[in-house]
Amino acid sequence: MKQKIGLGIILLFAVLQLFNPEKTQYEKPTKNDFFEYETGNEEAMLLVQKICYDCHSKQVKYPWYASISPVSLWIQDHIEHGSEHLNFSKWGEYSTEKRAHKAEEAVEELEEGEMPLESYTFIHREANLSDEEKESLISFFAAIENKYTE
Repeated sequence: MKQKIGLGIILLFAVLQLFNPEKTQYEKPTKNDFFEYETGNEEAMLLVQKICYDCHSKQVKYPWYASISPVSLWIQDHIEHGSEHLNFSKWGEYSTEKRAHKAEEAVEELEEGEMPLESYTFIHREANLSDEEKESLISFFAAIENKYTE
């Protein structure tokens, strides 16, 4: 009985490999990229690129395990939802009001501990923010919000 269950799990896992989602194609930054418009705190800018761009831009860097179902489905879902809410690759296409609003949302998400996602930081330990890094990002996005609301 245990052998049948084990064989069934292996077979299910093998079948799942046939259903990997289409990955977001990596695109080099364009004139609409966030960093073409925003400058300032270099530490915060590096953090944005390091911990936000994987889910919130077209500069996605997939880890090796992103090709293994069902993990691939979960990762692609995060990327699609993340870039749907905020896409740093399309920052230049946003109106000034939308940029201010996105910066305000970033501050709120950071303050409430909603971003980066716990599931992301679990796998990407380097994305666990220190208090100083978190404050740096909050100040950075607050300055961007103020820039577009003045």
